[in-house]
Amino acid sequence: MESAGHEFGGVSTDLKLSLVQAYLKSFTVALRQKFSQLWYIDAFAGTGERTVRLSAEPATLFDEASPERVVQRRGSAQIAIDTQPQFDRLIFMERKPEHYDALVRLAAGYPDRQIDVLQGNANDEIRRLLRSRNWKGTRAVMFLDPYGMSVEWSTLEEIRASEAIDVWYLVTLAGLFRQATLKESGLDAGKEAAITRMLGTDEWRTDWYQPSANADLFGHADGQRTASVLDIEAYVGKRLAALFPKVLPPLTLRNDRGAPMFSLFFAISNPEPKAIGLATRIANHILRSGKASHVRPR
Repeated sequence: MESAGHEFGGVSTDLKLSLVQAYLKSFTVALRQKFSQLWYIDAFAGTGERTVRLSAEPATLFDEASPERVVQRRGSAQIAIDTQPQFDRLIFMERKPEHYDALVRLAAGYPDRQIDVLQGNANDEIRRLLRSRNWKGTRAVMFLDPYGMSVEWSTLEEIRASEAIDVWYLVTLAGLFRQATLKESGLDAGKEAAITRMLGTDEWRTDWYQPSANADLFGHADGQRTASVLDIEAYVGKRLAALFPKVLPPLTLRNDRGAPMFSLFFAISNPEPKAIGLATRIANHILRSGKASHVRPR
């Protein structure tokens, strides 16, 4: 997600967007002559650009010193618009009014393109879109870069049922880890419901927690979370693999202390072996390049 008026970015954001950009180009090149309609769907589209603060750099033997500065870079929506060969239709979804307005202005700059900007809850808008057409003859790429744990499992089920959409899904490991409190007694109804809504099952509780050996005065033993962040990542991957015909091993994005914060998953909804083979070859190459280049932000 991108937003005007708040600064974000860094190595992980640049890498995430560069991988999606590479896939979009390869996707349209590979499928341009095979399908009458190629679509791009961005469910949390932000504004189309992002504000990044670059730190001051001291002078070196080869370069002059540079002051701290703020720059504007392309967000996912603008990257999709710029993709060549072009997508036939681009759909940007955004619930925040100021972001929606920015996307409307962005789309207005391309009067010859079919760009739809939808305002509302992304889960609702995705379902409405998926149910509005027969996807035969259409192939799409969807980018899910949600606000926290916003994507519901039932939405993923409908995406899978389309059999026409390749999905890049950025999963918040940090969000799941925060909701899954260390002590099982800290799991209130809201936290438990949020995790279950995202994963589509409550079986995570059995997998992530083990009963404590120490009981209180009343004989109650509080469960202890034994799942690490990477255990949670593996569990998400297992859940996605049980739904989609093909899910690739994710790229784990870490913060400046090396802690896993996000996982970028790639999932294929088309069950046809040729479609899986083509998408897998492209995405595997892109993800491998991402893993090779990913360094911890300084």
